[in-house]
Amino acid sequence: MTNRRSEIRMSSEEISEFLRGRHTMSVATICPDGRIHLVAMWYGFIGGWPAFHTYAKSQKVQNLRRDPRITVLVEDGDTYDSLRGVQISGTGEIVEDEETKVRLALEVMERYGPAGSPPGDRDMRAFAERFVTKRVAVRIHPERVVSWDHRKL
Repeated sequence: MTNRRSEIRMSSEEISEFLRGRHTMSVATICPDGRIHLVAMWYGFIGGWPAFHTYAKSQKVQNLRRDPRITVLVEDGDTYDSLRGVQISGTGEIVEDEETKVRLALEVMERYGPAGSPPGDRDMRAFAERFVTKRVAVRIHPERVVSWDHRKL
């Protein structure tokens, strides 16, 4: 009997292609009392893995400063036979480098903004520079990646 789990696992290429799609990412960090803090975020990439912006004083950043463990989930599908997703567990690195934050902001604006907004546009760059004020980027360093694509069933 075949392992159903192995049948639906995505390849590295499929994971990369899926993550590059226009999805919302659920981000889970651990609160001081042990409860999970879970929020939905738009994301871009740093070093080939998902990364996101948030205010430096946000709960998720405070959680990561205390305990860098993070789990994120990107999923898609409306019926059982169309479910697919990628869960990444690892650590979250708080990135305060201005140029990295601006590049990430430009990528996120290109991914989720209106069509025709190229990241090199001077107005877009000026907006991104203002946008990252008081914000940090969070880069995810994966330790475990789990994927599924029920369309393979």
